[in-house]
Amino acid sequence: MYDPAVPGLRCLVTGATGYIGGRLVPELLAAGHYVRCLVRDPERLRDHPWRARVEAASGDVTRPETLPPAFEGVDVAYYLVHALATGPGFEATDRAAARAFATAAEAAGVRRIVYLGGLVPEGVPADRLSPHLRSRAEVGRILRESAVPTAELRAAVILGSGSASFEMLRYLTERLPVMVTPRWVGTRIQPIAVRDVLRYLTAAAMLPPDVNRAFDVGGPDILTYRQMMQHYAEVAGLRPRRIIAVPVLTPGLSSLWVGLVTPVPNAIARPLVESLRHEVVCAEHDIARYVPGPPEGLIGFDEAVRLALRRVRDAEVATRWSSASLPGAPSDPLPTDPGWAGGSLYQDVRERRVAATPDAVWRVVEGIGGENGWYSFPLAWALRGWLDRLVGGVGLRRGRRDPTRLRVGDSLDFWRVEAIERPRLLRLRAEMRLPGLAWLELSVAPDGAGGSYYRQRALFHPRGLAGHAYWWAVAPFHAIVFGGMAHNITERCTTAVGEAVGQPRW
Repeated sequence: MYDPAVPGLRCLVTGATGYIGGRLVPELLAAGHYVRCLVRDPERLRDHPWRARVEAASGDVTRPETLPPAFEGVDVAYYLVHALATGPGFEATDRAAARAFATAAEAAGVRRIVYLGGLVPEGVPADRLSPHLRSRAEVGRILRESAVPTAELRAAVILGSGSASFEMLRYLTERLPVMVTPRWVGTRIQPIAVRDVLRYLTAAAMLPPDVNRAFDVGGPDILTYRQMMQHYAEVAGLRPRRIIAVPVLTPGLSSLWVGLVTPVPNAIARPLVESLRHEVVCAEHDIARYVPGPPEGLIGFDEAVRLALRRVRDAEVATRWSSASLPGAPSDPLPTDPGWAGGSLYQDVRERRVAATPDAVWRVVEGIGGENGWYSFPLAWALRGWLDRLVGGVGLRRGRRDPTRLRVGDSLDFWRVEAIERPRLLRLRAEMRLPGLAWLELSVAPDGAGGSYYRQRALFHPRGLAGHAYWWAVAPFHAIVFGGMAHNITERCTTAVGEAVGQPRW
């Protein structure tokens, strides 16, 4: 709870489980402010290193009745949520959520709202903007028109380890030495390093009360996307890329192409690509009147890439673009619900005794996925990932934020970490496109003789006839996929004693 005896603003942060919000929280704490995080499920904050220093409020900006308690006593409210990867109604969802947030802030007497939006191309009519940018601009307008002074920071491409924009740039450049690209590779862009975005967001809390406006924020370099790829290649030590632009790739086709080459799914790639159709360059730099640049200047493109790559190499990626995704709705049942609250539940259970300590087995369990693989029939996992991509799912290539350690809310290929009870239980929830809900539980227990019991449980709650048909259609392959997985994990545990975990041998 807030301590009024200690100075510092009382800040409410939405989107704390997302890419920017998860990085802003420690910056606000370092600046001496108190932080309350508005989240749908406070459990998803559990494994963040700053969790013990913040207050968690359960609520949802799309459910106005849940907001008033979170705004009590708040000085500054950060709005960092967007319906980025939703369907045709996402603009209405964004609009309603922004109004609910502004109304709750007004009622609570909040002194300032800070919002991170998108850089809007100068002189482009609203009806020609991408739906993504149009919605961002509308949210900013709604917040600025409220009774609470609002600072809207508008940024284009944000460069930082784990950001969707950086991952898209990184994988396109690294995987395609020669590429046929859409015309938007010639669009001029003013990217900004995530460190500078966080500095502006933190400082915006202290703006004078009469400031109620939008600010364009960008780094010192203006580059085309083609130049960004070439600069990335140079910083990463790659050969120069051969880039051929053609006029036939529409934003829709481009997003499919990006989805095939990078871990960013089509639903997120499309708004990113559509935002690049128009030039996104700062029309002003008025933010400098209130937030002077650092003595060394804003971080340039090459240095931003260098910093991001160092974070990736050192496994120090604090948050990722995929952190914000949430499977299902908060009301979805869990496999731990007594008596199963939702009807049929199919299970595939595998148990094995392991001649290794529980800690040794847990290290293998927590290191699963990403570069370490899934310990069974790689072709089957890859094929399932490709099929998921084809129907608009996330696919298998999101990887993991950290190569050895997981936390609740992390994305893990096409799974989401739903629960961790070290060194006993890891529960993953499927985010692939399925006619039902699916989980994968990996658990470890001591056997009383210095070894361990490994238990693996795949669960599926079918949705309608299609769900039942799906389970029985894939059931013949369970012995290969899940049986092989249990066998190989336990074999790896016995050979991993004294070795570094994460070197699959198949």
